[in-house]
Amino acid sequence: MGNTRKRALWLRWVAANALGEVFGLGGTFAVDALAISRLGDLPGVIFVLVSFLVAVLSGAIEATIVGLAQWWAMHPWFQAITRRAWWSATLVGALVAYVLGYLPSTIMHLSEQAATPQAAAAAQPGAEPAQWIILLLAAGMGLVGGAVLSFAQWLVLRNRVTGAGWWITANMLAWMAGMPLIFWGIDAAQKGQPVWQAVLLMVGVLCLAGVVVGGIHGLFLVKLAGSE
Repeated sequence: MGNTRKRALWLRWVAANALGEVFGLGGTFAVDALAISRLGDLPGVIFVLVSFLVAVLSGAIEATIVGLAQWWAMHPWFQAITRRAWWSATLVGALVAYVLGYLPSTIMHLSEQAATPQAAAAAQPGAEPAQWIILLLAAGMGLVGGAVLSFAQWLVLRNRVTGAGWWITANMLAWMAGMPLIFWGIDAAQKGQPVWQAVLLMVGVLCLAGVVVGGIHGLFLVKLAGSE
């Protein structure tokens, strides 16, 4: 494949991921925030469980938008891969990743709800970790989450391209770089600024995260396109 076609694929892929994260992950965050604001009157345990369910299911928004955008970008070079196959793989990977990502905090919150009033009163809130620690943990989460997200996509690729196993590595590296950006953006958007500024900040951060993530695993995709 010539350099011009390689560049065209990479640029389409980066643009698709940038827009996909802005509208997909942005939409997911918006649904989560709206749902949490409406669920505040539920009893403690029910609130935690329903919040977990909403958070996981809202991941379908990101998976659908990103999956379809990615398929549009790659289709001219990977015509054997159907839109339904890529979307389904992206959806499954995202939902599993969301379950694994939200499960620890959900279990912790359920434990807090189950504690006796005396134990709850005695518990002292711990100091928030330094931001560099949070971002380092976010990178680790991205490393693991990238593998989970891409596994089902690898199943779609493996019988169609040579070296498809690199796709999992590509996503691990991409999300290791992208996840800290998202965590930083969420923290920066909660500094007390007007809502419109917080929204614009998150749009910019999600776009940048999509560019970084798409740029990294897009390099691997270009290599795979030459071996289809």
